[in-house]
Amino acid sequence: MEATTSPFKIVLGSSSIARRKILAEMGYEFTIMTADIDEKCIRKEKPEDLVMALAEAKADAILSKLQTISNQEKDDEQKILIAADTSQAEAILQRLPIGDNVKDAEPTLLVTCDQVVVYEGAVREKPSSKEEARQFLKDYSGSHAATVGSVLVTNLKTGFRKGDWDRVEIYFHTIPDETIEKLIEEGTVLYVAGGLIIEHPLILPFVKQVVGTTDSVMGLPKALTEKLIKEAL
Repeated sequence: MEATTSPFKIVLGSSSIARRKILAEMGYEFTIMTADIDEKCIRKEKPEDLVMALAEAKADAILSKLQTISNQEKDDEQKILIAADTSQAEAILQRLPIGDNVKDAEPTLLVTCDQVVVYEGAVREKPSSKEEARQFLKDYSGSHAATVGSVLVTNLKTGFRKGDWDRVEIYFHTIPDETIEKLIEEGTVLYVAGGLIIEHPLILPFVKQVVGTTDSVMGLPKALTEKLIKEAL
């Protein structure tokens, strides 16, 4: 569906450039809002549970932000009701200084995500240092890892929320040390889960096989996101 004719709006709850690119490729226009949560405070044993919990925490944090600006003057695009559930929606509606047109407003969908890398059973998040990123990349050389990513879509008008996770296996050829050093120096790997970024031109020649989709590895699986958007509507 073309963005100009979409009967709903999208808020992408992520600062990820890759996720922005993918969502734009899907034909959607969207606004961006970040959660700014301490992800280290949320721990789960299974990677699938962790990424889902983090996506939910991000959605809740953005909801809280939206509530704090509910008393500010809004233009037509901003006159939407934000609520975590239908009971909360009614309570917020009573406090908002806007008219009944909110009840009939077009839906707004909040999309939040999270991703980790799993290597030999251990969960890896963003590297804490250049040294850790370097070790991550050395581990992948001639070996394999997996990404586990979540997508959560919240209908901010109805409060309906639906999410799921996706797993992709990635196999690597031997990655030369000089390539690893160039990646560390360039710096992008320091800001992605597990220091793993298979679409980077420096690492792409050393990717042997991807069992799954590249967009999922980049942080936003298109097919899953489309499915959840339809269900949330």
